[in-house]
Order: sequence, then structure tokens, then C-alpha cells
Amino acid sequence: MTERMQRARRGRAEVANGPLAMPVDEERIAAAVREILLAVGENPDREGLQETPERVARMYAEMFAGLRVDPSLLLEKTFTEKYDEMVLVKDISFESMCEHHLLPFMGKAHVAYLPNGRIVGLSKLARAVEALSRRPQVQERMTEELADLIMNELGPRGVGVVIEATHSCMTVRGVRKPTSICTTSAMRGAFQTNPSTRSEFMALLHSGT
Repeated sequence: MTERMQRARRGRAEVANGPLAMPVDEERIAAAVREILLAVGENPDREGLQETPERVARMYAEMFAGLRVDPSLLLEKTFTEKYDEMVLVKDISFESMCEHHLLPFMGKAHVAYLPNGRIVGLSKLARAVEALSRRPQVQERMTEELADLIMNELGPRGVGVVIEATHSCMTVRGVRKPTSICTTSAMRGAFQTNPSTRSEFMALLHSGT
């Protein structure tokens, strides 16, 4: 790959997804967690909590790993294919962290697109979900980001994304409604302009359930 192409790709990633984050400072996170334990009235030096700050630091490094991934690169490899009907991948599980309370939300993403002469490996769609979920997020933005990413990188005739998730900020605190599920959707191209395409997507999404 030429340097020019690399610069263009970096620029595209920054415009679409923001600049990639610096490496995680686990020592700084551990120090902050220790302060939180002190602030809530705990003793961070007691046996059960002595290693907690380091554990939390490693957990944050894992949960926010998507900040150091350019999701556009995950969809770079495509294949020429005449197939022009809908491609749907259902029930892509994910775990993310709500940026409002730093509590997890988790669920399933359903992704569909209408190829325009090019297809992508199905696992790459799952990896794109993973990259976008492993960062401080809100479900609404994640849904839009995923649809725009696929639309921009694959150039399909349309994209449909539906995400269903439960949010800890609603189930373990505040209103405490453990059975609540949030559903968001984003439609692009034919999924937005063609009612029959949208209806087919929703019918396939709920088939067998």
C-alpha cells in the first residue's frame, strides 16, 4: 500500500469515526479506582479489594478496545459477486458501555445490506459491531455509526440495522426496570426509500422467532 493511500485511509477514518485513541493508561485507571473506593467509604487495602483497581483497569482496557480500532479497515476486503438480493446477519451479540453512567448495556445487532456488485465476509460485519460497541457508547449513535460505516465502505444499494439491548442504567439503578429492552434502527438507501425492501427486512428479522 502506498503512503498516499495510507494517508487517505487515515483521513477517512478520522472523519468517519474520530481519531484513534492513545494506548490505555492502566496505572492511571487503577489510581482513579482506588480513589473511588476511598470516596465511597471503603478500604482499598483490605484483602478483597487490594487487586480490584488493577482488575478494573484491565477490564476497561478490554471494554474500550474499540477506541483503538479503525472499523473501516475491517470492511476493506470485499469480493466481486453478482448476488443482488438481501444479505442479513441476525443476532450478532455485543456488550458495550453506556457513556452516561459507565454501566454496561448488551444485546444483539441485526445487519442487512443489498450488494451492489461487491460482498463482504460475514464475520467482518460481526467484527464491525464489536469495534463500534467496545467504546463509550449510546445505542442510538452505535446504530447510526454501523449503518453509515457499511454504507460508506461497501457502497451497497441499501443498509438496514436494528439493535436490541438491555441497559444496566435502567435495570440496576434509577427506575430499575429489569425487563425493559431498547430497540433502535437505522435505514439507508433502498431500506429507507423502498417500503417493500424495509418490509422484507423486518419480516426476515422476525422469522422463526
